[in-house]
Formats: sequence, C-alpha cells, structure tokens
Amino acid sequence: MKVSRLVSIIMVLIDKKKISAKELSDMFEVSTRTIYRDIEAISMSGIPVHSTSGIGGGFQIMDNFKIDKNTFSESDITTILIGISNIPNIMKNKEFPSTLAKINNFIPKDKIESAQIKTDQMHVDFDHWMGVRNLDHQLNIIKYAIQNNNVISFEYINHKGEKTKRQVEPYQIIFKSSQWYFHGYCYERSDFRLFKLTRLSNLKLIETAFIPKDYKKILLDTTNIVTKLQVDIKLRIHVSIMERLLDYCEPASFIPDSNDYYIVNFPFIENDYYYGIILSFGGQCECLEPLHIRSELKRKIESLSQMYKV
Repeated sequence: MKVSRLVSIIMVLIDKKKISAKELSDMFEVSTRTIYRDIEAISMSGIPVHSTSGIGGGFQIMDNFKIDKNTFSESDITTILIGISNIPNIMKNKEFPSTLAKINNFIPKDKIESAQIKTDQMHVDFDHWMGVRNLDHQLNIIKYAIQNNNVISFEYINHKGEKTKRQVEPYQIIFKSSQWYFHGYCYERSDFRLFKLTRLSNLKLIETAFIPKDYKKILLDTTNIVTKLQVDIKLRIHVSIMERLLDYCEPASFIPDSNDYYIVNFPFIENDYYYGIILSFGGQCECLEPLHIRSELKRKIESLSQMYKV
C-alpha cells in the first residue's frame, strides 16, 4: 500500500464533494479492490470517509471535518513532495500550484525547513544534456487527446525506416529510458501499440471523440525477457572508454589485461542496436569471442569502410 497514493486520495476527497471507486481507480491506475482497501485504511487512520452505493454513489469525507496537521508524518509529506516536485513541467496542469500549496499547508511550521531540505536531496531532470528535439508540442496534443478522448492522426516511421499513416486512440503517456512514448489503440493495426514520440510527424488532433476501450497497461518491466535474450561477449577495452562500459557492466567485472586495457564480459543481444553500441566504441574496443559475433562485427566494419572508400 503506497503512502503517496493514500495521501493523494485524501487530497482528492477534500477537493471533491463525492467521487466513485471507479473514478479513483482510473485516476490512480489501480483496481477498485485496491481503492476499497485504501479507503478502509484512510478511515482507520481517523478520517471519517462516508460511502454511498448505487447510481450517483461514491466516497466523501464527512462535512465539517478538518484534517489535523499532525495526521501525516514529516516523512509522509516529504515523500509526496519529492514525487510531485519532480513531475516534468509539461505534465503539470494549471491546478498544480494550488495542489502543491495544499500539501505544503500540512507541514507544521517547525518542520517546514527540514521537509524542504529532504525534498531538495533528490532531483530528477527530464531534459537531455544537449542537442535533442523539443517534444512539448507533441506532448501537449497527446495529453489533451487523452484527457478528452480524442483520436489523433500522424505519420509514423518504424524501426525499419518505413513510414505509415496512423489514427490512434491515445491512453497513456510514458517516459522510459530517457525517451517519451505513448500507448494507444491503432486503427490501422486493430490493436494497442507503443509509439515513440521522436518518430511522429504531422501530428493532428481529430475532433471526433472515442469511447474508451477496456485498457490494460503495457508491460514496461522487460527485465526477464531481455535476460533470456542476452548473451555475454568478451571484450578487450581501453581504459579511456571504461566509464561508458560502466553503464552496462558492474565495476567488479573488469579484469586488468596489460597496461591500460581490461577484459570484460558485456551483456549483448544479437541485433543491429547492440552491434551499433559495440561499433560506437571505435578502436578502443575489440570483441574477442564468440567468434560468430566477432566475424559479424568485422563484416560490418568492412562494409562501412567500403562506403567511405575514395
């Protein structure tokens, strides 16, 4: 049970006269059963939540109830503040400053400075260091379409470089591995698909609204799948690129091999993306084994050499 979700539900109940379990489950992307457990936990904490069944029913905090500032611990509030302080600006709506002010209002005056220090100890920056496209315009269109159930149209370039026209019902914006995506139902494929924003062009909002389908969130934790596909390849690398290899390999896996060189087992999947990673290390990296991957790297290098041959 997440404390951050419980506090957020309380904030919603304070703001709204009444809200249903279905609305809360959609809002927090959990099951209605989880919402009922959360409401029970909130009630047990001393906050009187009244529920009504049937059409127009839902949950509401009883009239005239005032939440004491001591209801939440400093740790509870700090957890919430860290979370919402690191929401990317493009995802914040016009109510965000008001929401932040309400949460800050729960901090006792003698704990404000301490809570702020703890909040500032973690910072998430969604911007790249340099030279990438600004996707705010696309994100704003997709966010509006999700909130208003509007279909969007665009041209899409897949991983093979093929361009197709798509019409999609968008359901979720996703930020993963420093990239923006959205998940939606594609009319051309008659199924849900994941789209990378940098591959979109001519993005347009279609005024026609759609009736939301039963939506199951996409599986984003692919650790088990990737682990099954990966094989270890043995590389001999120069110390100058060691810091780049540390993005993929544990420090303890680097074995010294003469002056300024190391032997390291690199987790590798046999596809163009991973071959590109190895080739990006240039002359500071040699694949020792297995032989068939070494041979394929040699073939790619020879092909590249022919392309630039004068």
